[in-house]
Amino acid sequence: MSSPLPVPGTVPGSRAQSSGRSRLLRNAGTVLALCAAVLAASAMAPGEAAEKAPGKAAGQRPSLTVETVLPEVRELPMRIGANGNVAAWQEAVIGTEVSGLRLTEVRVNVGDVVRRGMLLAAFSADTVQAELALQRATLAEAEASFAEAKANADRARQVQASGALSGQQVGQFLTAEATAKARVDAAHAQVQSQELRLRHTRIEAPDDGIVSSRTATVGAVAAPGQELFRLIRQGRLEWRGEVPAAQLHRVRAGQAVKVVTPAGDPVEGRVRMVGPTVDGTSRNALVYVDLKAAPTLLRPGMFVRGEIDMGASRALTLPQSAVLLREGFTYAYRVGDDGRVVQLKIDTGRREGDRIEVLRGLAEGVRVVRSGVAFLADGDLVRIVDGPAKDAAKAGAATGAPK
Repeated sequence: MSSPLPVPGTVPGSRAQSSGRSRLLRNAGTVLALCAAVLAASAMAPGEAAEKAPGKAAGQRPSLTVETVLPEVRELPMRIGANGNVAAWQEAVIGTEVSGLRLTEVRVNVGDVVRRGMLLAAFSADTVQAELALQRATLAEAEASFAEAKANADRARQVQASGALSGQQVGQFLTAEATAKARVDAAHAQVQSQELRLRHTRIEAPDDGIVSSRTATVGAVAAPGQELFRLIRQGRLEWRGEVPAAQLHRVRAGQAVKVVTPAGDPVEGRVRMVGPTVDGTSRNALVYVDLKAAPTLLRPGMFVRGEIDMGASRALTLPQSAVLLREGFTYAYRVGDDGRVVQLKIDTGRREGDRIEVLRGLAEGVRVVRSGVAFLADGDLVRIVDGPAKDAAKAGAATGAPK
């Protein structure tokens, strides 16, 4: 069969070209509509743009789910921090008072606890005992001579009135009596001296305490006044804290003190006295604190830190987790009505447990983010989970229900 003839006035392929032109016209119309919408949005009044902004923000996803907290007014303790050395309350130096004697016995060592009158060391007493026996014999001889001279003087006194003896003879008898009495006194003093020297051959503890030093050595011949032992009297220790002169007027005797050992153990104490002078170089004064500690916790010579309790005062506080330290400054994040956080620069003071005092930059009724502040920036959008909403969220998570 022959193919149909083309209609007059048409060109083969014109239908395809017509459909392509239609698609181009439709696309051009879409582009023109978008441009008109953009121009209409740019010409919108400021009030209408503000009305549509919340809808746009509502479409954004929160960067973090947070809890909020209100600042609380609490009683916080006031303390003065100080550093200082631990020292013995009083240290007794025990030496020798005899010379030329050999040390034969040492009964204690460093760290031993001793009682008053306890024997610490002993010197050889043979020489002293021999000299004591000689002095006692001399005393006996002097007493015999005195007895004879006294008898002669008594007879001379009896016959003095009769004239049987001249005045010179009577005077000689009386003088002989007085001389013999003086020899007895001298011999008696020598005996006491040797007895005292014999007692000094025994080195005894002058008080209860702990031996902190020992230089006594068996076999050594000590010189008079040579140190043999050092004793921490009564085992008492004290902390000598250095307090700045500007705060010295706040320190009083009897105030409670807490000292922290190098191992981290707290030790209680009381202020005994405040030093009467201030160091001209450091401008600090010493505060003497009696410590209630076993020797196993603190030792003389330790350098430790302590705090002097000055009472308590009311303060505005936040949880430590709500405070951010960044680049040397302290911040908290306030939550606005639109769900965005505002960074607040605050000044902090005392710390007690997990609470931090806020000195400036935050009012009592301002709600701030409780935790996770390190992940926030100024203006971030957050989702708040507080109170009933928080409980509902927990219940939904437990049951697997969508939030």
